[in-house]
Amino acid sequence: MPGKHLFEYAVIRVMPRVEREEFLNVGIIVYCAAQGFLQTRFELNETRLLAFAADLDLPELHERLRAFERICAGRKEGGVIGQLPIASRFRWLTATRSTIVQTSPVHPGLCQDAADTLARLHTELVA
Repeated sequence: MPGKHLFEYAVIRVMPRVEREEFLNVGIIVYCAAQGFLQTRFELNETRLLAFAADLDLPELHERLRAFERICAGRKEGGVIGQLPIASRFRWLTATRSTIVQTSPVHPGLCQDAADTLARLHTELVA
């Protein structure tokens, strides 16, 4: 049986009115140093989001979440932040912000396969 590896994750949240601190979970970001893994998965239930915040700019929200994907992937497509080392990219993505797209506090765990863990967490916390 393969060993377990430390991983960290955060839930990606949409918080249309930051001052109210109300949010909907829309994605997960998982980082596992031992597996060189940094990926995000998001899903926008547009009906639910618009019921929650009727004036939400969905194309803008999609673009902000795609930026998470580009930064996770690294390379030039991720901009200056995407070219940082993997741990630095994760820390930057999960830093505290006062914007419409935020992340939860970072949570640790153990996993055998970070991709499977990303899928499981997405199902449990977002879908």
